[in-house]
Amino acid sequence: MLSMEDFIIAVFCCVDDWLKEMTKSQPIRSRGFQPSLSDSEVITMEIVAEFQGIDTDKGIWQYFRRHWLSMFPKMKSRSTFVRQAANLWHYKQELQQVLARQLGALNDNIHIIDGIPIPLCCFSRAPSCRSFQGEANYGYCAAKKKPYYGFHGHLLISASGVITGFTLTPANGDEREAIWDIVHLFKGLLIGDKGYISATLHQELERYGIDLQTALRSNMQDNRPKNWVRLLQTVRRLIETVIGQLCDRFKSEKVWARDIWHLTSRFNRKLLAHTVCVWLNRLFGLESLQFDDLVTE
Repeated sequence: MLSMEDFIIAVFCCVDDWLKEMTKSQPIRSRGFQPSLSDSEVITMEIVAEFQGIDTDKGIWQYFRRHWLSMFPKMKSRSTFVRQAANLWHYKQELQQVLARQLGALNDNIHIIDGIPIPLCCFSRAPSCRSFQGEANYGYCAAKKKPYYGFHGHLLISASGVITGFTLTPANGDEREAIWDIVHLFKGLLIGDKGYISATLHQELERYGIDLQTALRSNMQDNRPKNWVRLLQTVRRLIETVIGQLCDRFKSEKVWARDIWHLTSRFNRKLLAHTVCVWLNRLFGLESLQFDDLVTE
């Protein structure tokens, strides 16, 4: 297990090495003044804070200002930090994909897909909610058995628990339509829940080398071997673990942003933080998803 200081250093080394490799041929900035904090430092601060459940821009800036200013002595105003972090949204997305590829997740022939409800406010306050007008919508959370207003995240992971795809739709977005945004990077077995049942979708995915398997409804006949169905159910539980981590540790169900740009940046850093933790666990010989074993207080 790492001390928090060692964890910060390990995250920075991981981010800095891969960010430099990614931007070798095309620097992030080709002109103008360089920021006081390096981009690797800013992304490191976001990842470390997200790991600890600090998910607001203000909270991240305050935490490092109070506790780790000696490691980030060039920190300036909160607005400067927030602006720089938001402008790096695309690089956080690309870095997450690079790490997923290095972890072998994109070559895995088994993937699992599921949704994450992302409510904007209490259902009773939805009519007066002014955020994301024309972008958010009403939906239903089957797990909590209640309607909500907001967005719906669509998550794809490998059989080892590494995030390989994510897209965001309004809460009433069709899961079967959103699937096309995130399955283009792999071929093989895709395990989903009953929301993905569609003979047409199954046939269309087969053309691209993807075998979609789902649980069936109670009124549907299942001719598949029972052992195979039980195996599918067992494997699918892995995504429930990952979603639980995103919701509990990384606070993915909380929306502090007021526009799609900042919301996208926030989700990109959560997905990246999760992937970096998997990377470090592998590096130090720990179980991939045992994040509690990674850092000692």
